[in-house]
Amino acid sequence: MQKTAHIVRKVRVGRVVSNKMQKTVVIAVEWRQHHPLYKKAVRRITKFYAHDEGQECKIGDLVQIAETRPLSRLKRWRVTGIVARGEQVELPSAEVEAPAKETLPAPAATPPAIAPAPAEAQPEAAPVPASAEGAPSGAAATS
Repeated sequence: MQKTAHIVRKVRVGRVVSNKMQKTVVIAVEWRQHHPLYKKAVRRITKFYAHDEGQECKIGDLVQIAETRPLSRLKRWRVTGIVARGEQVELPSAEVEAPAKETLPAPAATPPAIAPAPAEAQPEAAPVPASAEGAPSGAAATS
């Protein structure tokens, strides 16, 4: 009589954080770890890529996943069931954008740009002596 090995697969429960791929969802599983130095429980989150054949999972759903053979480079888990549906609040895009435009305050009036002062009011540069106009800076003092 042959013995068949019973494979125990790991099972996790987590929340769907992304379903943008075809037949793949990203599940965030939260777990706690005791910090060795500070003696406090620290919350950790691990993300798993899981296969969702029927594409039934929505963002926010609480799902159960089980370990399986490698399905792709990142997928090693399958969605085995939806434990609880997440709350989905969806508003049409027209209703979302219209009130936002009405509630914005009117833009403040910009102050007028400061005009440059007329040429007469600007102080003139010091006159340059005639002997130093074409000469280098050190040569003017020696002659």
